[in-house]
Amino acid sequence: MVERAGYLPGLAADALHWRAETCGAVEVLLPVLGGEQVTAIAQHVRDQAQARLRSQPVGRIVDAIDRAVARLLDRRDPYRQRMDDLLPRVTGYNREMVRLGLTGYLKTFRKPELQRFLAEDFANPAILDDFQPLAKGGFGRAFGPRVLAHIWAGNVPGLPLWSLVAGLLVKAGNIGKAPSAEPLFAGWFAQVLAEVEPDLAECLAVVWWRGGDVAPEAALIQQADLVLGYGSNESLGAIQSRMPVAKRFLAYGHKVSFAMVSAAALDAAKASATARLAAYDVARYDQQGCYAPHMLFAERGGAVPPQRFAQFLAHELAAFERKFPRRPLTMAEASGIAAWRHAEEMTPGGEVFGDPHGAWTVSYQPEDSAFRPSGLNRTIRVVAVDRLADVPGIVAPFKALLQTVGIAAPPRDLFRLAAALGHVGVTRVAALGDMTAPEAGWHHDGRFNLLDLVEITEIDGRAEAAADRLASYVD
Repeated sequence: MVERAGYLPGLAADALHWRAETCGAVEVLLPVLGGEQVTAIAQHVRDQAQARLRSQPVGRIVDAIDRAVARLLDRRDPYRQRMDDLLPRVTGYNREMVRLGLTGYLKTFRKPELQRFLAEDFANPAILDDFQPLAKGGFGRAFGPRVLAHIWAGNVPGLPLWSLVAGLLVKAGNIGKAPSAEPLFAGWFAQVLAEVEPDLAECLAVVWWRGGDVAPEAALIQQADLVLGYGSNESLGAIQSRMPVAKRFLAYGHKVSFAMVSAAALDAAKASATARLAAYDVARYDQQGCYAPHMLFAERGGAVPPQRFAQFLAHELAAFERKFPRRPLTMAEASGIAAWRHAEEMTPGGEVFGDPHGAWTVSYQPEDSAFRPSGLNRTIRVVAVDRLADVPGIVAPFKALLQTVGIAAPPRDLFRLAAALGHVGVTRVAALGDMTAPEAGWHHDGRFNLLDLVEITEIDGRAEAAADRLASYVD
């Protein structure tokens, strides 16, 4: 079976050159586009968005996205069936993990959740449709970019949907460069959206080019008013170097997350359930998202000591391996885990619990509290600390890299720790078990999903008064 990737309005598919690539266990045809073709797509999307999208009420756009998501939540729908069938084969993730993960993720984009996106960033979402009163006086209206470019990365299914939906809500013409590791989902979503709302069919596109191919990337940057970039810091730096000085570039690069478990969560009744939640965050998509934990700080003083908790965590990871087996690793990934595990075994006082076949590893460190990344792919370092209040000081030198922290602690400790973590750069505090599933309206890396994409046009309050003096009804 051969699957065709991308979504290219304005270009005839038969007139394009398609490259056959093996993505996981699926042969995918990827569109090979030159700079001129990317320019043509961008101009087409810009014109169509101006004619069809920008005049639509934001509520109608919400309804269209909601209908598209409803189809993808329906396991009888042909597109959802293709996702359930092909995405595990493309990414290597366990089939049931992908099926459950997709359902949970897609639920984030139903109508009530989309309304939360809007309400989180705009006191009055009608500002996207018309001029609205401003608190300081006068009126304002929010305008999204004419062309919003998305350069996506990663192999976690569905990730492009977050920024694509944000772009649609601000009425931008959207062009996304699909990630090579998982090039299918974004195009499928665009096709479903076009079917449920034909007025949007020409207002977005999903393109592809091989990493390092400068000509199509330069063409997209030239045509875009705003560029969103996702990926490694090195790849984002390369894009940044090619950005015109006056053009905005929002980069989302490498981040690291960790977990914290208080002594209150380490009693005989709670420790096992807490370990299960932490193991889920480690196992889900094999720590490939920035919000998955690399380390877990366990507080001494509970009925269950940190060493015993590390054993509980190992037991739960073994259970997840039986239920959701880890995807096959590349040689480089396997070598990286072996090197990480060897370093942990050589750390004085440490103890390593691992699957005999290397499917998961828990390193317990009672003395070395250094903040280090894990080997990924279901490997985690459990560090014993006397007080969780000491953790912000341990991670403070890594402020630029910090993102999500999963916490199991009583309410007073939760808010006290969250304040201290915020001071050192953490942008999201979640419950264990929820680290890898951000809620609707989450401020990605501490920023706004929609506000960062718009510009506000203001009518000065005095301009309205001046206009009133020229009205026909003035005596």
